Amino acid sequence: MLGLIGKKIGMTRVFSENGKSINVTVIQAGPCVVTQKRNVENEGYSAIQMGFSETKEKRIKKPQIGQFKKNGLKYYKYLKEFRLSDEELNAYDIGSEIDVNIFKENENVNVTGTSKGRGFAGVIKRHGFHGKIATHGTHESFRGTGSVGQCATPARIFKGKKMPGHMGNAKVTVQNLQIIRIDKEKNILLVKGAVPGHRNTLLTIKKK
Repeated sequence: MLGLIGKKIGMTRVFSENGKSINVTVIQAGPCVVTQKRNVENEGYSAIQMGFSETKEKRIKKPQIGQFKKNGLKYYKYLKEFRLSDEELNAYDIGSEIDVNIFKENENVNVTGTSKGRGFAGVIKRHGFHGKIATHGTHESFRGTGSVGQCATPARIFKGKKMPGHMGNAKVTVQNLQIIRIDKEKNILLVKGAVPGHRNTLLTIKKK
């Protein structure tokens, strides 16, 4: 589906007509420029590639420099593809600009980003374990995992067992987030609820 590349500005709140407070995430969505088109004949699928956030020539790779120069475009720091049908693909030309006008207020969108990195975390923080009781002979391991395996059979730990390990810094998609307000002049979306990542995290906002 069609969407935009953007970045997370932060969080705030707005008030509805009946005075209810709504927590929202402020997202700068685009404007994005179509930098390339994929079709079934050449690549085996149909999609458009979008560029976001202008940058200097020295900060991008040489193959991308050639691509931008070939199409007579400025240089963009971030590139992402959006799958489209053949009919939708024909509606866009290389160099055309796409902004928040593709969205409507009260529309639901899917937002994808990279979650905050939490480093090495234990099972209580990582998986929400309750931990052990703080009395009746418990020593040292108040926040421990507990039993994780078997004795003789099968004498191993099953794959996927919830254990301590690296937490966060992963690709996360939050679905069905409602667009509360749109500022078309500044290309700002106010989306109900939280989205992955810290401030200035790169996001992909897709239509349902």
